[in-house]
Amino acid sequence: MQAIPKNTISFLKELKLNNNRDWFNKNKDKFMAIQTDIKTFAQQVKDSLSLSDDIEKLKIFRIYRDLRFSKDKTPFKKNIGMAFHRAKPELRGGYYLEISADESFVAVGFWNPNKEDLLRIRKEIEIDGEEFKGIINQKKIKDIWGEIKGEEVKTSPKGFNKDHEHIDMIKKKQFIFIKKLKEEDILNDSFQKELVNYFISIRPFFDY
Repeated sequence: MQAIPKNTISFLKELKLNNNRDWFNKNKDKFMAIQTDIKTFAQQVKDSLSLSDDIEKLKIFRIYRDLRFSKDKTPFKKNIGMAFHRAKPELRGGYYLEISADESFVAVGFWNPNKEDLLRIRKEIEIDGEEFKGIINQKKIKDIWGEIKGEEVKTSPKGFNKDHEHIDMIKKKQFIFIKKLKEEDILNDSFQKELVNYFISIRPFFDY
């Protein structure tokens, strides 16, 4: 199993303090070595997930920021992100890891569902919200992920009763779980195994 390089977070912290092309170019070899190991790590995570799930695509996000529409003109991100996309249209939901100079985290769920998927989720909750809540409150999910999160509409979505007993879930526009990570968690040699276990634990939610 490939571990996350021990200098990954320290490099990102230095980059945060020296977010300019001159510093990055001087330290590019260090970044490229980190990136090589990160790619191996991510591919191994994808392979492990693929044993029990259909992972359509692995995406490792570029370190370079898109400055075209941003007031912040610093050229580099202070994080390394990777996403594991389930095969569509049969499957929904996704897995994400962000290693950051500030706050690293792992996330799963429905970050930006299209309107058809969002309506379907809301309708399922409207019909039988107890089943939905029973799944997200399973002990294993709660122990690892805590409470479900996501942006919400202010009152109720169009066509739904604002007094529905499960309006707290129907109001959501996103259905995501987020687990914050410590630096020592990420740099531990067992992190890849732990990460896969985190992802696998959420399958009852995805299967629903």
